[in-house]
Amino acid sequence: MLTRRDLEGLGFSREGIDHRLQSGRLHLIARGVYAVGRPELTPRGRWMAAVLVCGDGAALSHRSAAELWGIGYEEKRRIHVSIRRHSRLERPGIQVHARASLPERSVVRRFGIPVTTPVQTLIDLATELKLLRLERAVNEADKLDLVDPEALRRALDAYVGMPGVRTLRTMLDRHTFRLSDSDLEIYFRPLAIAADFPLPLTKHWVLGYEVDFWFPDHGLVVETDGLRYHRTPSQQARAAKRDQKHTAAGLRVLRFTHWQIAHAPNEVTDVLHQVRAVATS
Repeated sequence: MLTRRDLEGLGFSREGIDHRLQSGRLHLIARGVYAVGRPELTPRGRWMAAVLVCGDGAALSHRSAAELWGIGYEEKRRIHVSIRRHSRLERPGIQVHARASLPERSVVRRFGIPVTTPVQTLIDLATELKLLRLERAVNEADKLDLVDPEALRRALDAYVGMPGVRTLRTMLDRHTFRLSDSDLEIYFRPLAIAADFPLPLTKHWVLGYEVDFWFPDHGLVVETDGLRYHRTPSQQARAAKRDQKHTAAGLRVLRFTHWQIAHAPNEVTDVLHQVRAVATS
């Protein structure tokens, strides 16, 4: 994919360019943008053409950038391109985002195509996607080693005030937030009391496994999850096996996130109330 400027820089005259267009060696894709050899474009070719037609400093962004990085898909919509200038630029089939404040550090090249970085792409996606789709994109970025949730959370400090940052940070906090063991006990114990449970035993061994909270009189195990994104497959397998053993022995097992305990205590208390009501019915 070449622009007219590229061709002129290679020494081609206007007549030379026209001759190659007529002979089929060049194919006009958009104003000032040419394909070499054949007019059919791959997805990457279409993305590159969209960036080139938007001028200097343009970069693939939003859902199109997500597709290029492998963390989302475009759903056959218009190609998203960001330009670092104030403009009302319109191009057929292209959603142009005029963003004079887009940092230069937020644009890199992948397969030769200027594209927003994984961090910037996820921030942009947070302005468009529902939370479930956004969470999937974050998970995919982690799987592909583009950026892990902890690094992403730290990186957001450099983008304060940018649209999408608050939404993304809130979503990350709900899954990565973790209390210390002592703080966890301080937060959880009043919730148990509010649900008419006695004080639980903490870090107690039950059937060969250490549990977070144990209510022996009610046969209730309460486990708490933090750093959800970084629970390894072996940790997940061990947790499942532990829950299975406790359930098979007739115990009740409840799981709450650290975020719920610290920031949504009513949710925790409501569930504990329901469990107690069933146990005493």
